[in-house]
Amino acid sequence: MTTVAEKQISNEQAWTMLLLAGAFEIVYALSVAGSEAFTVMSWSISAVIFFLLTLFALSVALRTIDVGIGYAVWAGIGSIGSVVFGSILLDQSLTSVQTVWLAVIIIGVIWLKLASSDKLQTDS
Repeated sequence: MTTVAEKQISNEQAWTMLLLAGAFEIVYALSVAGSEAFTVMSWSISAVIFFLLTLFALSVALRTIDVGIGYAVWAGIGSIGSVVFGSILLDQSLTSVQTVWLAVIIIGVIWLKLASSDKLQTDS
């Protein structure tokens, strides 16, 4: 009998979970900002919930995706999303220099995803 913890998920499911973990990370970061150092209860509760969700989704994804690649992509999604949505929703500044370096992160995340694709790994 196989337990839930022993079940392996497909590569596509793992990447979907990693994207979901990244989305949860964005909401977590925005919730922490909205909590004003955990003094606003609703935002604080949201931060705790999304912190747990992002850790769960990340841990599921890392069963299949190498930890270095998974963590880099997760952190990139969280960083970029937090900056973009923070500038839109929380009126935080976003300079042109920051935009350039965010583009570098996006390109790096795309290359990491491509480098870990099954097709690319079977061709080399």
